[in-house]
Amino acid sequence: MGSPCGRGVNRVASHVKTSPPEKTILDRIVDVRRASVAHRKRVLPEVALKLAAEKNEPARDFVGALSRDGFNVIAELKKASPSKGLLREDFQPATLALLLAGAGAQALSVLTEEEYFLGSLGDLKAAKKACAIPILRKDFIVDPWQVWEARAAGADSFLLITAILGDEALRELLELGRSLGMEPLVEVHSREEVGRAVSAGARIIGVNNRDLQDFNVRVETSLELIEEIPEGSIAVSESGLRTHEDLARLRRAGFDAFLVGEHLMRYADPAGPLRELIG
Repeated sequence: MGSPCGRGVNRVASHVKTSPPEKTILDRIVDVRRASVAHRKRVLPEVALKLAAEKNEPARDFVGALSRDGFNVIAELKKASPSKGLLREDFQPATLALLLAGAGAQALSVLTEEEYFLGSLGDLKAAKKACAIPILRKDFIVDPWQVWEARAAGADSFLLITAILGDEALRELLELGRSLGMEPLVEVHSREEVGRAVSAGARIIGVNNRDLQDFNVRVETSLELIEEIPEGSIAVSESGLRTHEDLARLRRAGFDAFLVGEHLMRYADPAGPLRELIG
């Protein structure tokens, strides 16, 4: 027979109510994004997006842009962030795209999330018209409708964040992107997420040095995870990169490309800092 004390403890424990864990910034962003997508899907059916996507020119070669021998920088156009607030008062995507492409960026990443990053698909369209390099849609993509939306807007690739997607959704979105000629950048932050990205068939794996739960940045995260990324994949280091030596160190470790955003957005003319980064 069990101890009466034990049963009493169990009875008390069964009546204790635990509060749900507090939502992280990432949780809140994804909640807002899901609500926004649900609304937009009612306004703009997927069939309309498919028709618009079919009229677009074929996607530019994002894989090729990141595979050349050199310091392949994806320069990011970002007006604001949840952790740093407004980064750039004078935000002109077309001008920035022209400057960054001219300074040696191999591709551009454009934030299109409206609420927390103050971005838009209009920013992506403006950047696409202004330059000839591939454009990545950076957003919190959780629905195939957003992939069609990205292609209809002219995006050549898009971001998939492993942390916010289940395995089935990750695989489905990857396959849809490929069917549209858009190889996605699959973002990870841990060994477990690298394993999930590889299992899903990701070809471009980006290590985000920024922890999306608390937005702290550690460049060492890339160095810790590079050995987990298969040899045949394209490895991208993202966030916290500020000097040519940062890029050189990561390239020696095995990275093929580098996504740089906030560092460049703080300069009136980001072309000079980008040239210094590339060296």
